[in-house]
Amino acid sequence: MQELEQKTSSVRSWMNIGLMILFIFGMGLYAFFAVGDLGQPDWSYGTVQDVPAQSPYSTYERQLAPQHVRGAPGE
Repeated sequence: MQELEQKTSSVRSWMNIGLMILFIFGMGLYAFFAVGDLGQPDWSYGTVQDVPAQSPYSTYERQLAPQHVRGAPGE
């Protein structure tokens, strides 16, 4: 009787391990096909101009008192 219980327990353990492996493999396949690579997007923002005379975002106004500096402002 002990041998039969041990054999049944061993088979159940291997079945559980196999089911877990199949579950993880199935999740990977689902992620591969559901997410997948959709290719290049069909929209284009064009080029962003980064020349100081043409882009208002490429230059900053000069600050009178620099930050994180010890001493009087403007020193």
